[in-house]
Amino acid sequence: MPNMPRPVLATSAAVFRDGKVLLARRGRPPSLGLWTLPGGRVEPGETLAEAAAREVMEEVGVTCAIVGVAGALDIIQHDREGVLAAHFVVVSHAARWVGGEPRIGPEAAEVGWFDPEALPQETTEGLTGIIEAACLLARADDAPEAQ
Repeated sequence: MPNMPRPVLATSAAVFRDGKVLLARRGRPPSLGLWTLPGGRVEPGETLAEAAAREVMEEVGVTCAIVGVAGALDIIQHDREGVLAAHFVVVSHAARWVGGEPRIGPEAAEVGWFDPEALPQETTEGLTGIIEAACLLARADDAPEAQ
């Protein structure tokens, strides 16, 4: 099929600080106006974890330490006629906050720290499951080493 969009590899991070997760309300498509994890495209030569940390810094101004992969989602969008418009494969990570206060920008129209049990209603599809998995990874990373 001519001019069919190819899947684009992207990454995101569920950054945890004091038991809360950092979310950003999208300020531009895709998913304009929805709350989601900060993230974006993986650049050539970057690992998934490097891309996730870079995107969090670029999008919301927060430094984070990646803990591990929480899951992956396909974001598949169609136009009004039902033709494939975009396909993103997003590999999401759990991360710990290291520094910086979240700020808004062109991609993040609004930012906030949320209780993982009380997320906003307008979120990207599959976000709840990713945050649940990321929360488990973050808690395991915080647990003291077994003696």
